[in-house]
Amino acid sequence: MKRLLFMLILLLFCSLLHASEVPQYAMPRTQVVPLKDITTGHQYELYIKLPEEYSKDKSYPVLYFTDAVWHIEALSSATFFLFDEVILVGISWRKNINTTQLQEEGPFVSRYADYSFTKSKNSEQQHKYQFGQANAHAAFIRNQVIKYVESNYSVKSNSRSYFGYSLGGLFGAYILLTQPNTFDNYMLGSPSVRQLDALKTLSSSKQPLKGKVFISVGTDEHKLAPQIDAFIDYLKSKQSDSLSLHKTMPDGTHQTAFPETVIRSINWLKSIYGSSQQ
Repeated sequence: MKRLLFMLILLLFCSLLHASEVPQYAMPRTQVVPLKDITTGHQYELYIKLPEEYSKDKSYPVLYFTDAVWHIEALSSATFFLFDEVILVGISWRKNINTTQLQEEGPFVSRYADYSFTKSKNSEQQHKYQFGQANAHAAFIRNQVIKYVESNYSVKSNSRSYFGYSLGGLFGAYILLTQPNTFDNYMLGSPSVRQLDALKTLSSSKQPLKGKVFISVGTDEHKLAPQIDAFIDYLKSKQSDSLSLHKTMPDGTHQTAFPETVIRSINWLKSIYGSSQQ
């Protein structure tokens, strides 16, 4: 028994010793592009995945999404089987995070700052997470991410879509209300719109809301569902010929409804653009 334990420990040690020699998995047709926010100095990565038969002779709609590490595999699979004629652009969390905070909170800690639009009333929490930087992050996406993609890939005009889930969905709602021209389609999965009154005060009064909006909430999200319904009612009160809404309720909780949300949202996007691009 001791010998077996020793051999297992030795095998584990050897595997760790040579881990750096093992080729890392790379998703086909996917590029990782580092991009620094010239305003804030925050460093990000773009995960850009092209359609299987991508050609510069064609133009493609683009689906931008936050929480790139969490979502790229699900969106990649869904688009491959349901709507391959789309370019995926995932935006990572910040890469230049304080080492201590990275170890204590994890690589996703910057999402609390980048996807939220209000500061915390708790001074200690505010100092730790720096809530309320959605405006700066949205500006980075508009001024740098979108420009980079549209300068380097064959992109169909008026074809920008956004996908965000949970806090990423809130971030999408924030952009819809404050800078509606950023995207043409908004796919908001279980958006955490708990601060709806604060969100309403930020709504742009200079330009009408526009775009096609997909909103989902899980059948078992009993606490969040009324808040999402209130958000939908608010959008309806602002509705015009340039704004359309689609609500769906996939089975599950906030966590388990995610896979079905991805499938339904991609099918919805396909219904907008169809299966063939010019």
